Amino acid sequence: MQRRYLIFISAFVMVFSSVLVAQSPAVKKYNSLAVRIAKEALGSNNSFDMLEELCANIGNRISGSPQATKAILWAKTKMEEFGFENVHLEPVMVPHWVRGPVEEAYLLLPSGQRERLKIAALGGSIATPPEGITAEVIEVKSFDELQKLGGKAKGKIVFFNRPMDRTLFQTFAAYGGAVDQRGHGAVMAARVGGVAALVRSMTTRIDDSPHTGAMGYVDTVNKVPSAAISTRGAEYLSKILSQGIAVRIQLKLSAQTLPDVESANVVGELRGTEKPNEVIIMGGHLDSWDIGYGAQDDGAGCIQSLEALRLLKKLGLKPKRTIRAVMFMNEENGGRGGTAYAAKDRPGEKHIAAIESDAGGFSPRGFGIGDTLTYTKVAPWGPLLRSFGADQITLGGGGSDISPLGQKGVPMI
Repeated sequence: MQRRYLIFISAFVMVFSSVLVAQSPAVKKYNSLAVRIAKEALGSNNSFDMLEELCANIGNRISGSPQATKAILWAKTKMEEFGFENVHLEPVMVPHWVRGPVEEAYLLLPSGQRERLKIAALGGSIATPPEGITAEVIEVKSFDELQKLGGKAKGKIVFFNRPMDRTLFQTFAAYGGAVDQRGHGAVMAARVGGVAALVRSMTTRIDDSPHTGAMGYVDTVNKVPSAAISTRGAEYLSKILSQGIAVRIQLKLSAQTLPDVESANVVGELRGTEKPNEVIIMGGHLDSWDIGYGAQDDGAGCIQSLEALRLLKKLGLKPKRTIRAVMFMNEENGGRGGTAYAAKDRPGEKHIAAIESDAGGFSPRGFGIGDTLTYTKVAPWGPLLRSFGADQITLGGGGSDISPLGQKGVPMI
């Protein structure tokens, strides 16, 4: 029951916010409607069935891959089966990065001992030469520390080992305090003469599962390969280095970036009865990294959006404004789906809100509202969500895929 509760109530929260945007926020008027939506959501296993189809049957869905194409067709078919209106694909060109079959790192100790480390190439990384790169390792916790090393980092593999701050209550804040190492580590390492970047995985857990993620290069700096090391591996490597032992790592990666390919966002909606040209979008991103299933990032967000509209349709609820579900493509390593959606000319339409779910299908606590004016309007709706424990309406919110709309002044939730 607990697992069903998490995703169904998340779907309910998204549905209910959309109904409220479309109607006057008179609390008493919507109490019975809230219960009706919640009971319908919780009484069905539809969300989990869809999530299983997407993640287990289709699998990982990195942009440009055959699985991403399958996911697009799957989402379009679901929207059509549920009776959504104006179901269509909106083409977008996306990056096509592939990991390749070779992904190895060995720790070479002065004693001659050779130990394998758990690593994963970072998304967008170049390959090493076929024979790999073997070099001494130097550890840093920040870019400032790296700069102060000067020539000492030349010819070395730079090991970025700043952990996510586990004392922070907001995990995303901890992520934000560490993720620059992953995104820019290869560039910073190359600027001081480093031959590769090895980055501590972005997770608070101590385990042996390396976490991939996006990284980037700049044209004015030499490109060097970059990989994530598991947190357990990072702790072990740091301990050895702290003892003053000079160690080398042999790194082999076969990743490559192929030419961009055409992909698509998937769009479907419930047309508004009174103000159809005023549009509320809700969505998540279909793509996921290639070494997982993407259930939380962001299968759950996509399913919540599909289920939200399905519930309205099944219950015969007709919003005054158009509610549109958008399954974005390429959030993980480019954000081109969100950019393309915002850039598309939509004559006569006005987006009045953009809702994104990309924080996992956990027990919902409420909504983060991106601007003060919208927050003032939405905050009184909290009591409607109180019985579900989801009544925390806070200032500050958004998301990668809806941020291009936010830059155009569309309220983000």
